[in-house]
Amino acid sequence: MSWDCGLRYMFSVSPALQPVGGGVCAPHDKEDVSRLEMVQRLAKDGCRFLQNHGSSKAASERTAGPLHGDEAVRVCLQERGQDVLVLQSVSSPRPVPSARGGGWVEQRDRRCVVMSGTPEKILEHLLSDLRLDHDEQPSIQKTKEAEPLLDDFLLTYLRPHRAKEEGKQVLERKRRVLHLVTQWSTLYRDFLREDEHVKLFMKALYRFVLDDLYDYPTLEKEQKELQKLLRLQRRFTVDEYSPHRKGKDLSHQSSLKENGPHTRVAQRETREVLCHVYVSMDSYLSVRSLASAEAQRLLQLVADRLDVPVHDLVLLAVTYSGEKLLLQPHDRLFSDSLTAVGRLHVCRKDLSDVMNLFIDDAELQQRSARMLSMNTWDVAVTLTSFDWSIFNSIHEQELVYFTFSRHASGDHTVALELLLQRCNEVQLWVMTEVLLCPTLCKRVQLIKKFIKIAAHCKAQRNLNSFFAIIMGLNAAAVSRLNQTWEKVPGKFKKLFMELEMLTDPSLNHKAYRDAFKKMKTPKIPFLPLLVKDITFIHEGNKTFLDNLVNFKKLHMIADALRLIRHCQQDHTGNGMPHKSSPEVRVYVEYLHVIDNQQTLFELSHRLEPRVQVHYPGRL
Repeated sequence: MSWDCGLRYMFSVSPALQPVGGGVCAPHDKEDVSRLEMVQRLAKDGCRFLQNHGSSKAASERTAGPLHGDEAVRVCLQERGQDVLVLQSVSSPRPVPSARGGGWVEQRDRRCVVMSGTPEKILEHLLSDLRLDHDEQPSIQKTKEAEPLLDDFLLTYLRPHRAKEEGKQVLERKRRVLHLVTQWSTLYRDFLREDEHVKLFMKALYRFVLDDLYDYPTLEKEQKELQKLLRLQRRFTVDEYSPHRKGKDLSHQSSLKENGPHTRVAQRETREVLCHVYVSMDSYLSVRSLASAEAQRLLQLVADRLDVPVHDLVLLAVTYSGEKLLLQPHDRLFSDSLTAVGRLHVCRKDLSDVMNLFIDDAELQQRSARMLSMNTWDVAVTLTSFDWSIFNSIHEQELVYFTFSRHASGDHTVALELLLQRCNEVQLWVMTEVLLCPTLCKRVQLIKKFIKIAAHCKAQRNLNSFFAIIMGLNAAAVSRLNQTWEKVPGKFKKLFMELEMLTDPSLNHKAYRDAFKKMKTPKIPFLPLLVKDITFIHEGNKTFLDNLVNFKKLHMIADALRLIRHCQQDHTGNGMPHKSSPEVRVYVEYLHVIDNQQTLFELSHRLEPRVQVHYPGRL
């Protein structure tokens, strides 16, 4: 069988990179042999090559001057005069028991890291360097964690391809390939396995493993792990699927199925979106709903939130061209690509707006009283619970799709875009609540409330909503309300200044990064900054260096992606707060916001008109 040797063609860089071709590595004269031996010595921690035949050359470079302990040595592997793999030998600290007894001392080990190379050679080096569980010692495991090459590779490479090749030490290589595929499947969970091509690949690989069990019985452990990953509908025996079994019914071989509750269609049906349902020309209700929701269900949610009988309302979709479509009760609101049918408007049956922003003071007073009556901790808990339910479903790969191919990400970035959208809505919600409050004393109370809510969000390790609230209070339409801010008590102003310091963008948001690093997990990062970091890495570093994949760039991206995984972990049982009153939950989960900046400024000037300065002697 050749499935294991063909894994070098299994992954292509995702989603923007394309693999660069390369030959097979081998020495062709005595000098080349000695250089390759030098490479092997430098790579004494496992950096060796799978094959040594063909036409190739290995050369090394080291920095000028004498060789010191921390000196970087770069090794270039060449084929036909072209570099195909660049490694750099670096030193890293490792704690070891003290020889004098008691305590630990730091010892520096040398290891090779991949700097660049062709996808085939990077994969070849990965498979060669891969240690299986039974080979790993504690010290080796620490080194493996210090150089997460497998994780970097899997986070930035996707999609199966077919190829055929045969090599030496077949059993060991097959086991390494199965270990890599298992890690790949575990890392991506259902995110990647929705792809039909991936399903076919995994089923084919499983059949190959079953076939190979006759020649390699020790593959049984890997076969069981693969079977568990596939969630097979029933147990398949080796005899059923072996080509050595005489009289085997071929129709059985084609009946391999997954126990698939998570099919592509089912996944799409259960995905959630934030629907913007406009209740006036400038403001909308943000309603969290399933992508499969129908018009009647959404209309009922909006009617409950507005306390208006549902039979008095209709739902319109305004297309890009301005055409108005009256939606029927069972009409779907989103296509299979999660694209809305148009801008959604809820109106009365006479097609008049449901709400008017410039309504009388009695209604505005009632709106302000509702917000002021809520407990600030409960509001913060609801915001955190809402954000966490979205953040915990984000897969690291969503940021790769969002950064590399934003125009074609489709439904691969649903959760990520949902949380980014929520951050913007919370900011608008803070501005809307303050600017729709008609009296000065209640506006002061509202600002005090939002400062306390921001402090609670920070305490609950929800930096996404924390940033959104601070940015809402710092927005020009709110910060210009001098009469209001003058009435805010000094202790609240001091608290606000302390919280505001965390959002200071100077020194690349150093204050935020230092504070966030000290917080326990689970925690919710300020997602727009993480997207900015990955975009900066992507646009500030070349994808290819001399026709080689710049793996150092992929390593930096994978390092940033691992923040998502780290923040979602809960090893200490800290958890996220979830309990809040139903009234607060309904109010906060269906935010009413004004998204028109001009309207927000009009409201701001209506509350505190601009002071006209008259100079003496001028008309």
